[in-house]
Amino acid sequence: MNKWQCVVVLACGLICTGCDDNTTIVRADEAQLDVDLAAALADAGTTGVSTPQAESPALVELGRMLFFDKELSGNRNISCATCHHPAAGTGDMLPVPIGEGGSGLAENRAVDGGRLIPRNAPHVFNAGVAGVHTMFWDSRLRIDPLSGILSTPEAKLNGATPELADIAAQLISALAAQAMFPVTSGDEMRGEPGTNEIADAADNEAVWEALMARLGAIAEYRDLFAAAYPNVATWDDFNFGHAARAIAAFERESWTALDTPFDRYLAGDASALSESAKRGALLFFGKAKCAECHSGPLLTDFEHHALAVPQVGPGKNAPFEDLGRALETGDAADNYKFRTPSLRNVALTGPWMHSGAYTSLEATVRHHLDCVNGLVGYDASQLPTTFRDTVDADGGRNQARLDALPDDMAAPVALTEREFAQLMDFLYALTDPRLLNLSGDVPDQVPSGLPVAD
Repeated sequence: MNKWQCVVVLACGLICTGCDDNTTIVRADEAQLDVDLAAALADAGTTGVSTPQAESPALVELGRMLFFDKELSGNRNISCATCHHPAAGTGDMLPVPIGEGGSGLAENRAVDGGRLIPRNAPHVFNAGVAGVHTMFWDSRLRIDPLSGILSTPEAKLNGATPELADIAAQLISALAAQAMFPVTSGDEMRGEPGTNEIADAADNEAVWEALMARLGAIAEYRDLFAAAYPNVATWDDFNFGHAARAIAAFERESWTALDTPFDRYLAGDASALSESAKRGALLFFGKAKCAECHSGPLLTDFEHHALAVPQVGPGKNAPFEDLGRALETGDAADNYKFRTPSLRNVALTGPWMHSGAYTSLEATVRHHLDCVNGLVGYDASQLPTTFRDTVDADGGRNQARLDALPDDMAAPVALTEREFAQLMDFLYALTDPRLLNLSGDVPDQVPSGLPVAD
């Protein structure tokens, strides 16, 4: 007898739940509710997630320093943490980030001399667990889970025999490989040519070499790298792949968060979810059709889907335009498709969608249930003032976004308000309470001596 069959033999009374608009009261056997949910979870391939093996404390500490140190940016004015801060749900609380040249943190960040980045800053929760093999909203970075072969925006890292083999050897996860690239972007961390030696570097390889020269000039970093990689003989044997691997180790060790009510339920604790959350889960995996994309252990299929999301921000391929996955594949069938995000800890990761168009989780879910009305009736007043004028109101482009919707997403899903509340209860049950206070992750100071606070 498995753990879900055991639930059936528990003594349970009939539970009465009220319904909307004087509809008939539904009487349900909670044991049967658990059995139905177990079947739905099995159909969606949704199981618990294995906790990764612990990282070396010395590697984690090196990564923590690098993550919060503005020394990694060309003009020494922005760090990884600026857009992925623990106080902001490992994001930045903005629809799209304000990059290099901006000032302040999270909702208090101002453009000043900075630029808006085209896409929402993804959260980092559980980004280093098994099964995460792609990065970015368009999956332009991938690592083969069996061979470890990379496909990234830098051709010299890619393939079975990469030109930059010493660097590629350190990129043992998609999360580590991702950490190589914000420092190469002029808008994100590198800065404009003529403002610093990193921005003036000829190519990505030269950027990484220049950054390692910076770090090597700081005695504390030399000591941290030596402690994290005791088998590396001399400083000259280090490359930026070692830095990226350390950053990923910090992110994985600090922000793997798998102690949610849902995880406890998956582990066999039938009381971990409320009855309302269980009913919401059945809606999620059934009537609401969420699991058609949000399936598997991490509640994502890692595929790309068009949802007619309002476009906010400067655009990726043209002003107010972002064709999403199609910019990587060149296939018009991929227009406006973006990677399905994981929903674990989703309540902490707003604003939501690739453009950060929605500032409440409830509004995000309502868009999924009625994509057409979500775009046509979008209310930009929910956005911070800085971003309201960046919403694309062009009728032709918005019609193209609607035309890209698959038939099953063009038709709305009708839920009662009670059902909607149950669905939300389930989504909130995906939150690990440990993440509500991550202030201990922020160091008081970093080896460069640059300010940690933005």
